[in-house]
Amino acid sequence: MAVSVRKDDRFEGVFRVSLEDGSTRLATRNLAPGISVYGEILVKADGSEYRTWDAHRSKLAAAILRNLKTLPIREGSHVLYLGSASGTTASHVSDIVANSGRVYCVDFAQRSMRELIDALCTNRRNVYPILSDARQPEKYKALVAPVDVIYSDVAQPEQAKLLADNADLFLKPKGSIMIAIKSRSVDVTKEPTDVFEQEIGVLRRRGFKIAQRIRLEPYERDHAIVLGTKE
Repeated sequence: MAVSVRKDDRFEGVFRVSLEDGSTRLATRNLAPGISVYGEILVKADGSEYRTWDAHRSKLAAAILRNLKTLPIREGSHVLYLGSASGTTASHVSDIVANSGRVYCVDFAQRSMRELIDALCTNRRNVYPILSDARQPEKYKALVAPVDVIYSDVAQPEQAKLLADNADLFLKPKGSIMIAIKSRSVDVTKEPTDVFEQEIGVLRRRGFKIAQRIRLEPYERDHAIVLGTKE
């Protein structure tokens, strides 16, 4: 099905797949060949298999297409993923970090965690499921080693505080954060831009240097991805 596959010039572990219909999709190299996680297209080229990455279902993919400048997730990274849900984006993070990395997936919804375990954990050895509330990181402190990156996609008020509390326990010095801010989950009465600034202010006060803020339209309405590092 693929016409060609090429590496993305900006990001390690990210590819661009050209399909027979003339479209070009983001993709990652499949860590579990032959297995589609959420109905994505599998394509083979140059002795490897790739999974197309749907920006309408993954905010991280949307951020890449919206000109993300830096992707701190790379092969060998240890990533704490807050709000992993059923594992759509987490599966691509798993592909990128490969078997030398780890993805600790935290979610409090039992159904989502069962789906994640069924879809990922039986076929990938680098995914660690944690059924817990990301607002209470002390409850899973014993399960998570220090991480290079925290990726947070949690539909809760005080999203920045939640991430910062986890960073205090788990993020390595000079580690990176990526947070998908859902403005309507923080305060439905405020303009999204004001909510983004409010949450970024929290991160700055908690010691983070903000590198980039990206609005995710047209893929997600009233959402932004914020990229930063611990100062």
